[in-house]
Amino acid sequence: MSTPSSDDTADLARAARHLIRYSGAGDFLPFVADRAAGSFVYDASGRAVLDFTSGQMSSILGHSHPAIVEVVQDVVGRLDHLFSGMLSRPVIELAEALAGLAPGLDRVLLLTTGAESNEAALRMARLVTGGWEVVGFSQSWHGMTGAAASATYSAGRRGYGPAAVGSMAIPAPNSYRPRFTTSSGDLDWQREIDDGFDLIDRQTSGGLAAFIAEPILSSGGVIELPEGYLAALQERCHERGMLLVLDEAQTGIARTGRMFAYERHGITPDVLTLSKTLGAGLPLAAVLTTSEIEEQAHERGFLFYTTHVSDPLPAAVGLTVLDVVVRERLADRADAAGRRLRDGLRELQQRHECIGDVRGRGLLVGVEIVADRASRKPAPEVGTAISRRCFELGLSMNIVQLPAMGGVFRIAPPLTVTDAELDLGLDMLDRAIGDVTG
Repeated sequence: MSTPSSDDTADLARAARHLIRYSGAGDFLPFVADRAAGSFVYDASGRAVLDFTSGQMSSILGHSHPAIVEVVQDVVGRLDHLFSGMLSRPVIELAEALAGLAPGLDRVLLLTTGAESNEAALRMARLVTGGWEVVGFSQSWHGMTGAAASATYSAGRRGYGPAAVGSMAIPAPNSYRPRFTTSSGDLDWQREIDDGFDLIDRQTSGGLAAFIAEPILSSGGVIELPEGYLAALQERCHERGMLLVLDEAQTGIARTGRMFAYERHGITPDVLTLSKTLGAGLPLAAVLTTSEIEEQAHERGFLFYTTHVSDPLPAAVGLTVLDVVVRERLADRADAAGRRLRDGLRELQQRHECIGDVRGRGLLVGVEIVADRASRKPAPEVGTAISRRCFELGLSMNIVQLPAMGGVFRIAPPLTVTDAELDLGLDMLDRAIGDVTG
């Protein structure tokens, strides 16, 4: 059993005296990281924790990847930060590389965080369409700033005053907990999307600008949009003069077995935002859009001038991330490793009644914890206890708790994770569930 070292205990006491707690739900984990390598994080005593969340769902190349270390050491010594109106080759080359990977999305804006990229995307959509109303999913997470927070419905809305004028939400289609069903009891997403847009049409004051969506709603409980849904969503948006903005902070850059998750749906969004995985753990984000939309925005004076727009150092990191992902065929690796992971989780499901559902794509996998599979009754306290026991055993897992759900584990190891590390994580999860449910 893993317990905090004496150094950790002292450092955590110092943290309690001086740090603002920001998770909303509880204190920091009983662990102070000293170093990280590959799929593991270590404290000062050498205690290892297997990282099944890739840091904050970001470190797709694992921790301290040699290629990332090399490019940071090189570029920070000669080209770290510039005046925001000044360009550099890493910025131009990364924009060119991204445009090459996302045909049709030829124009790129490089920023720092996911929330910032969503702010820029929604600001552009409002300027181009002339509208101000933004629709999202009621289980969404797009960031904690301004417009991004107004389009975030899975958490963090109470106590901060009104959201931006024109904020609306519809439920995401959930095949495990469907709101609309066919005669056979399966999810009827066509009826659900029609119902959602009927609600939008009744609420709008005539200023619809954008629908912002994640292809897989990660913080919402790893809810994957069904085949055909995104195409239908884009069609309904265009009928109303809206732009479809896809937030691929967690699904982009090979995480789901494709370079971008939208590719599986046979569409190209009007605007695409990337972050987390693009920098493989370092702060880098991007907005991609069509030449036509960018030209319209520019003609109308599009302004998104920030301190770290087009910074060369993170751009150089992003170029290296793309090079490693393509060269090492990590999309294929995510696909194969994801199948192994889901197969292992389904084996656990056969032995543990509390595992209600296993879902996801590639190495973004959700495990929903319930009181029993027959009733699907939410059991958030069980999920929390399992998460705590996992960490004691040396496994870092992220548990999402939402109303009408039990706990949903988001499992997102680095794309470089080995089969042995996947099996080790499954073994620890198996033991943790057994210890908790007994």
